[in-house]
Amino acid sequence: MNEAVGSTTIASATVGAGLFSSPWRHRELLVALVKREVLGRYRGSAMGMLWSLLNPIFMLVVYTFVFGLVFKTRWPGGSGSRSEFVLLLFAGLLVFNVFSECVLRAPRLIVDNANYVKKVVFPLEILPWVTLGGVLFHLLASVSVWMVFHLVLVGAPHLTAVLLPLVLLPLILVTLGVSWTLAALGTYLRDIQQMVGVFVSALMFLSAIFYPVTALPENYQALLRLNPLTLVVEQARDVLFWGVVPDIATWSIGLAASMVIAWLGFAWFQKARNGFADVL
Repeated sequence: MNEAVGSTTIASATVGAGLFSSPWRHRELLVALVKREVLGRYRGSAMGMLWSLLNPIFMLVVYTFVFGLVFKTRWPGGSGSRSEFVLLLFAGLLVFNVFSECVLRAPRLIVDNANYVKKVVFPLEILPWVTLGGVLFHLLASVSVWMVFHLVLVGAPHLTAVLLPLVLLPLILVTLGVSWTLAALGTYLRDIQQMVGVFVSALMFLSAIFYPVTALPENYQALLRLNPLTLVVEQARDVLFWGVVPDIATWSIGLAASMVIAWLGFAWFQKARNGFADVL
């Protein structure tokens, strides 16, 4: 029995180490694949990488017109300005898009890269990192656009904005954990991709993106906070727009929970990968 417990402990430690050691060991390959991912998105287009800035600019203009001028929407509990709602909405969407883009692509990660499965030496576990790297590059461009709009419409952004990477860390871990899980499941069950699309669409309205959590009745607020994206969305708004430093205890709990999700997803992927070649 002691030997079984010891083996389990060793296996858990190995998986935990591989979670971060694998992308570091293969960092040169990872950087090359992320670069290809970013450049490939705009390959053949006339303006190329410029689209990474034009897309968020276009979306902010559309949100300003639709929510600010057409619907005249105001943020509950805010100052009532049109620009406030648009900036708060877009800040929430920045967070959600990191999760949604990675998760929507996860079920086909192995299927679309079947040629890598046959290569014994290729580290399949870095594929979710590649997708995430490309998404984070475009997030950086979108945040830059958000900052410029904030400067023009409201004024200089708060210094707390530099805390955004820390706020996003739990989101990154959750996204990786879910991506590893779905990448493995999607290899065996192709219907997973359709189910994920519906789930992500519903999740967008259950992550306090279009409204603050405080806008809901108290008995529903606790349920909404069970969604890990809700906490990150709120904290991103705090550091970007409100100038509020996130509560360290709440952030630490979120980080610990996200670590567990990432570890479970990675462990499942490593266990399931042995059968990938048989179903492709």
